[in-house]
Amino acid sequence: MDAQLPSSPDAPPAAPLARLPRNVWILGLASLLMDTSSEMIHGLLPLFLVGTLGVSALTLGLIEGVAEATASISKIFSGVLSDRWARRKPLIVFGYALAALSKPLFPLADSAFTVFVARFTDRIGKGIRGAPRDALIADEVPPAQRGRAYGLRQSLDTVGGFGGPLLAIVFVALLSLPLRTVLWIACIPAVLTVLVLAFGLREPAHVPKAHTRGNPFAGFRFADYPGRFWGLVALVGLFTLMRFSEAFLVLRANEAGLSVGFAPMTLVVMSATYMLTAYPVGHLSDRMSRPLLLSLGCVVMVAADLLMALGSGLPAIFTGIALWGVHLGMTEGIFSALTADAAPETLRGTAFGVVNLVRGLLLIAASALAGALWSAHGAHATFMAGAVLAGLAALAALALPQQK
Repeated sequence: MDAQLPSSPDAPPAAPLARLPRNVWILGLASLLMDTSSEMIHGLLPLFLVGTLGVSALTLGLIEGVAEATASISKIFSGVLSDRWARRKPLIVFGYALAALSKPLFPLADSAFTVFVARFTDRIGKGIRGAPRDALIADEVPPAQRGRAYGLRQSLDTVGGFGGPLLAIVFVALLSLPLRTVLWIACIPAVLTVLVLAFGLREPAHVPKAHTRGNPFAGFRFADYPGRFWGLVALVGLFTLMRFSEAFLVLRANEAGLSVGFAPMTLVVMSATYMLTAYPVGHLSDRMSRPLLLSLGCVVMVAADLLMALGSGLPAIFTGIALWGVHLGMTEGIFSALTADAAPETLRGTAFGVVNLVRGLLLIAASALAGALWSAHGAHATFMAGAVLAGLAALAALALPQQK
C-alpha cells in the first residue's frame, strides 16, 4: 500500500492516485505509435550499415551520434518558441509530422548517405516535438504527480520500442517479407501518430508565457535559472557520456552469435524492461528521493556494461541488454521530472531545450568514443569505459539536492 512505501524526509508528501490529464495519454499513444514505426526500422539498420554497406563501427557511431545529437540540439529552438508563443501543440504536431515524412526515405534508400539523411530528418522531427511535449506535461500535471506522468509517457513510448522490433522479426525472420516491404509497412503507424495528435491533442488551458521584454537571450542566461538546475545539467552531461547509442547493443549481440534476422530482439528485450520499469519508478519518485533513484539506476548500468563487456554468450549479453533497459526506466522519466521541478514556470520549454542541447553536444562525442574504442580494442573496451563512467555518475547523482 502507498503508506508503506519508504520515503525520504525531504521528499514531497504522497499525492493521491488521481487520474492523469487526457493530454498525457494522447501524448503517450503518439509516442507508442511513432516508436513502433521507428524501431521497426532501426532494429535492422546497424547490421544493414555495417554488414551490407560495409561501414566501420566508428562510422556507425558517428552516424548515430550525429542523428541523435540533432534531435537533442534542435529541442532548444522548439522549447524557446513554445515558451514565447505560449503554445505547445503546433510544434508537437509539426515535429511528429516531419518524422513521419522521413520514413519513406528508408525503403527508398540505396546508399548509406540516404539512410543518414533519413535519420537526420527523423531526428530533427524528434527534437522539434520533444521540449514542447515535456513542457506541456509539466503545464498540466501538479509537481507531486510529475514522476508518474513522465513515467507513463515513457512506458507507452517503450511499448512501441518493444512492439516495433518484434514486428520486424515477425515480418523478416518468420514471414520472410522483403526488407523494403517491411520498411514501407513501418510508415503506417507514423501516419496514424499525426492523425491522433491533430485531432486528439488539446492546447493546455494555461501556458505560462515568457516575458522576454525584447531580449533575444532571455532564457539562455545563467541567472535565469536556479543553481540546482545547472547542477542537473552537469549531471545530464555525465549521463550522456556513459550512455552511447543502443546500436552498439545490436552489434554486440550479433558478435555473440545472434543472427541478422533476429537482431531486432535486442531492442525488444531492452524496451520490454524499460517499459516495465518506467511507470512504477516514476510513481515511486513522487514519493521518495529522485537523486537516490538516479544513483541506483546508474548502479544498474554498471552491471549492464560489465555483462556486455565480459559476457561470452547470448544469455549473458541479453541479461546486460535487459539491465540497460531497466536503467533507462529508472532515469529518463526522473530526469524530465527533475527538469520540470527546477525550471522557472515561464521557461519550462527552454529549460528542457537547454538540457537536451547539452545531451546533443555530448552525444556525438559519446558515440564516436564508443565506436573508436570498439574499432581499436573491441567491444570489451567500449563497455568497460561505459561501466567506469556509470560508476562516476552514480556518485554524482547523490550530490543533487532533494526536490522541493
